Formats: sequence, structure tokens, C-alpha cells
Amino acid sequence: MPSHLSADRPAPQPPERDAVDVLINRTRRLRGDVDAVRRDATLVDEDDPQLRWQRALCELAVHHLDDLGTHLGQLKEGPPPGSAEQPAQDAERARQETVAEPQAGALLSRVGSAEWNLLTDEVSWSEELYDIFGRPPEAGPLSLDELPAVLFPEDQPLLTALVTDCLVDGRPIDGEFRILRTDGRMRTLHMMGEPVLDADGCTASMWAVLRDVSELRRSQRVVRQTGDTLRRQQHMAQTERRMAVELQEAVLPTWRGSLLLPQPGPGALDVAARYLPSHASDLIGGDWYDALELPDGRTLLTVGDLTGHGIPATSAMAMLLGALRGMAVAGIEPGALMGHLNQLLEASVQPALGSAMCCRFDPVTGTLAWAQAGHPAPLLFRNGAGRPLPSPDGVLLGAASSVAYEQDEVTLLPGDVLVLHTDGLTRRSDRGAGPEALLALAPRFAEARTAQDCVRTVVEEFGGTERLDDACVLVARIGV
Repeated sequence: MPSHLSADRPAPQPPERDAVDVLINRTRRLRGDVDAVRRDATLVDEDDPQLRWQRALCELAVHHLDDLGTHLGQLKEGPPPGSAEQPAQDAERARQETVAEPQAGALLSRVGSAEWNLLTDEVSWSEELYDIFGRPPEAGPLSLDELPAVLFPEDQPLLTALVTDCLVDGRPIDGEFRILRTDGRMRTLHMMGEPVLDADGCTASMWAVLRDVSELRRSQRVVRQTGDTLRRQQHMAQTERRMAVELQEAVLPTWRGSLLLPQPGPGALDVAARYLPSHASDLIGGDWYDALELPDGRTLLTVGDLTGHGIPATSAMAMLLGALRGMAVAGIEPGALMGHLNQLLEASVQPALGSAMCCRFDPVTGTLAWAQAGHPAPLLFRNGAGRPLPSPDGVLLGAASSVAYEQDEVTLLPGDVLVLHTDGLTRRSDRGAGPEALLALAPRFAEARTAQDCVRTVVEEFGGTERLDDACVLVARIGV
């Protein structure tokens, strides 16, 4: 079937077979590598939009590589030998074939050709084109007047414009449209064609190649849809993170650097703190810290950690920290205060678990009264050595109903350093959990002049590590 504009054009020379063999081998290897990546992607979480998008891209790449391999194979074999008449048994078998869905990856079953002769009104279709349209060969090919009838109504004007431009203005055809086959299946076809001119330069016929690109377009739609889903999820995650950060910044103390409570002088507390975000999650957790001068002259010190991340965790943290501050100002002792926080968390709309510590320091007597709810004990550093304080009993907040929280007391001396932290500080991927790493900083704390110097030491040791969770650290140094 002619595909040229003029019979006088010289025939192209075939490429060297060795060069085509090299390209075929490269395509096969690349196809195998991409297919291996695609198989690996099918073993992961189906609910992950990013992985679905990656898998869809792999499937699209496999489609392209399959087509490329088939094209190269045709190029290597050269044009098929022509025959004047098909053997009778082949014709009979072709008539008896059922009109089935083309197999994915079978390029030859998805490409057909046609020619419409304007002088004789003859129409010639290849066998593959009958398969693409789901049309039995005995029904004959469709003329240019009949062809729009099998298209979707909204695609018919496009085909009319393409054919008109080709026949009247001599423009090549390049467009896509959808057809509805006799078996009810919808297929998307890509049509490329050109006019065939006679000796006088007039259009004698129109030649076209039609390719079934349904699977290719489906893969492209999946890539586009999964990409859109991934972008929406990333946008939502960024928005949630921004809102969580804003909420956290609104709730946590506004002071930065060192804070002297209740006032400079003997027994006063030099306080500094730092929030350390997680390296394993982009979302903000429910960790908190606070230091507050109370109406009776004593000082509140607290740290805590709620399970979860994002807005639910930070909003619950805001609720608990607000309640903790209010009860501390009202004079409620740490043990009883923990019991009230437990009841508040139990009654919340979104139940959660949390650990917390509440300390009340009296600068006149040097007494530290404290209680904890499933939280790491405070670390006391004195004379270049450190130790954890014995913990009074206390279960996690939200874990049980109507529980009592014990309260303990310890006397702090001038020059003592008290470190409160959440467990995310020492729970690292490169070493076991526990306060040992913090206790090892005792000699450096002894040389520190301020609480802020102690916090810098902690950040130097833990700030750049692969932490599995958010963390807070609060350091209180007793004035001398």
C-alpha cells in the first residue's frame, strides 16, 4: 500500500542489521530492568500515592519499550513479502476468528493501515484494522462517509476537520479519536495519514495508519491521576505541617535563651529549653516544655509528650498544657495535677496516650516536688556526676481510669543542674534507648556557666542525630 506523496521519490535504504541488533538488545535489557522495578513496586503498600505513581510510570515505560522493540524487530526483518492472493485456508481462518481484545504489548495487533481512493471510491483496509475496529472482514471496510458513525459524537467534528484538511489543502493527518466497537468496547485510535498525489499533483487517494493507543493512554491517565493524588497529598501534608507548627509556636513558651525565675539571686533558677524536631517524620509531634513563675513565688517546670503527629497531636498538647498551667497557677500540687490531666485526656474527643512530668520548685527551701506519668525521670547533675531521680509511681496519661499519681520531693543545692527531657531525645537509631548518653555529659555540665550552655551541649550531642521522634529538653540550673 503506498505511503508516499509521489512515485518519483527514491526508496529509503535499510539500516545495517548489526546496528539494529545492538538497539534491539539494548531495548530488551532496558525493558527487563524497568519490568523488575515495576514488579518490586507491586509488592509495596497499595495505599501509598507516591508508590502508585511510580508503578504507573513503570507500566507506561514498559508500553513504550514494548512498542520500540517491535518497531526495531520490523526494521530488522524488512518489509514482508507481498502475495497476490492469500491461501484459502488462511482466509477461512481469518473469517472464523473471533473479534477479541488485542493483547497488551502486541503492537502488530494494534496498528493497521487504510487507503481511500477518491477516483474509484475503493477502500482498502489491512487485516489488523478490522481487528482494531472489531469489524468482521466480510462486512467490508468503512468509507470516509461511514467512518464518523463509529466515533463518539464529540469526536466526529475532529475527524471531519482532519479529513477535509488532508483532501482539500493537502495537509497531513495527525489526530486521535475514540470509537465504539461492535462488542461495546471503547478504543482510542491515533490516526496519521497523508494525501497521495497523481501525476498532475492532484489528490488521488488518502493513505493512513491507525494505531490503537487505548492501553497507552490508559497508562498515561493513571500516571497523571496518581501524580495529581501525590501532589494533593503533599500539599495537604505541607498545609498540616504549617498549621501544626503555627499551633505549636502559639502554645509553647515565647521566651528564648535563658530565663531567670523567680528573680536573679541565690536560689533562683536559670532555665533554658529547646524543641528538637524528628528526622524520621515531616510532621510535628505533641512534645512540650514550659517554665512558669507561680503566684506564690515557686516555679513550675514541665515537659511532656503525646502520641501521634500533626494537628491532632499539637491540638491535644495545647489543651493539656493550657490545663496544666491553669491548675498550677491555682496551687494544685503535682501529684493531684497529674490525676486531673489523666481525666481530661480520657474525656477528650480524640483519645490519646501521653507521658508528662510536673515539677514545682521552691527557691526559699530549695525543695523540688514532682510527679510523673510514664515519663523518664529527671536527671540531677551535681559535682561533675549525674544520676536519675527515683521515680514516684505514675502510669501514662489516658491509659487507665481513676488512678492516683504519687508525688516525691528532693532538695536541690546551689550549682545543681536538673535536666528534664522527653524520651525521643535518647531514642536513636544508632544506639539503645536510655539516659546514659545524657549522664555522660556530666563533666561538660560542670564546666557550663549557664543553663543555655548546657542546652547547647545537649544539642551538639543529639541535635544532628537520626532521631526517631520529636524531643524536648529543659535545663534548670540552681543559682549560687
